[in-house]
Amino acid sequence: MKVGVLSFAHVHAGGFARLLDDMEGVEVLAADPDTDLAAPGEVRGREFADRLGVAYAHSYEELFAWGPDKVVVCSENVRHRPLVELAAAHGADVLCEKPLATTEEDGAAMVEACRAAGVRLAVAHPVRFSPAYTAVRAAVRSGTAGGVLAVSGANNGYLPAARRRWFADPRLAGGGALMDHAVHIADLLDDLFEASPATTVYAQVNNVLHAGQVDADTAGLVTVEYANGAVATIDCSWSQPQHHPAWGGLQMQVIGDRATLEMDAFDQKVHGFSESSRAPFELPYGVNLDALMLRSFLYGSGGGTSVTDGESGLRSLRIVTAAYRSAREGRAVPVRDVRRLLPS
Repeated sequence: MKVGVLSFAHVHAGGFARLLDDMEGVEVLAADPDTDLAAPGEVRGREFADRLGVAYAHSYEELFAWGPDKVVVCSENVRHRPLVELAAAHGADVLCEKPLATTEEDGAAMVEACRAAGVRLAVAHPVRFSPAYTAVRAAVRSGTAGGVLAVSGANNGYLPAARRRWFADPRLAGGGALMDHAVHIADLLDDLFEASPATTVYAQVNNVLHAGQVDADTAGLVTVEYANGAVATIDCSWSQPQHHPAWGGLQMQVIGDRATLEMDAFDQKVHGFSESSRAPFELPYGVNLDALMLRSFLYGSGGGTSVTDGESGLRSLRIVTAAYRSAREGRAVPVRDVRRLLPS
């Protein structure tokens, strides 16, 4: 199977390329010609490919001439749409980094382009593959937890601009921490509630954290009401200190009328303190969620979990865009029905 990696702009691009290159029966070719938005000192293009040890094409045209079966889009968020549409025009299935796009209109156009071309569009939300989340989902769907009344979720992490500056540029990313992190929990809830639609969103954002370093929002709190009656809160902040041994994490508490469920997607690790370096450390031992997601994209779902599809990615994006509107207007706002954005 031939798999192309389009752009090294995203912080996950290198990890995806390595995982794909290590898979038996998979050939990988990467292209990263659009480095005009890279900050000084950021390693991109051929040099980055050489560090990864993966084959490199100097242009997207050269990569598509190679004839990929599937591609992974890891560009700046604002460039997702043209690359996804290019892949669809060449008949390649697409896994697009999250968020799907920076606007609902672009996201809907991407979904339609892939539908019209008869190719698969997936969105990179690896937390669906967490054993902790799948246990929560099983308890909810089996009725063990009863009806879900409320959900409290947090997805916190480092300020990613230290590795790729564009993350904190709203023109390129579509926003800041809210755009970067709220979509992960929104995606889990979309799956957990089996697409019971979000109806209303209220949000507040600020940039008190990392003040003076970036102009984008660095902290946010989003409240989402769903048609099934559940209310969810999402803490989506770049609040993890750079000296912490872990990049961040994702936790979720689901309160049902029969049980309360708690999960931590990335806490399968041993915690300790190094006497030699005089610093805390963590040794992970859990499954690699990115690897599970990539295998699902390449070969189909395993263990009952499927990679997020384009329409689900669009539903999560509409929650985020409604949240930004709410923060601007200082009021709760309705969430647009994704079906109205798509052709019948």
